[in-house]
Amino acid sequence: ELAAAHEESARLEDERRVAEEQGSSSSAAAAPAPRDEEEPPDDFICPITTEVMSDPVMAADGHAYERTAIERWLASKSTSPLTGGELEHSILIPNHNLRRTIREWQEARTAL
Repeated sequence: ELAAAHEESARLEDERRVAEEQGSSSSAAAAPAPRDEEEPPDDFICPITTEVMSDPVMAADGHAYERTAIERWLASKSTSPLTGGELEHSILIPNHNLRRTIREWQEARTAL
């Protein structure tokens, strides 16, 4: 009974999608989202701030963080914000490749 309900639901969804594609192929609703509304890749997001990083640094846990956010974290803690494990050191290494990739992604979005 449950399998039959799933099949019926899938069939109705397929019919709705086909009808939508045929009926609104030229409408804005069928167009992909504008590039400036594109979600940033997860690697561009600081796990502390949940914002796109502008000055990414690598911590001892191997993860990238926004410099100011991880510096504030390390001012009162000696653990990884992601794993909770003790960090071997508090040295932060600039992640130039990630910064360049983020800037290229941002420039590509604003160039439209």
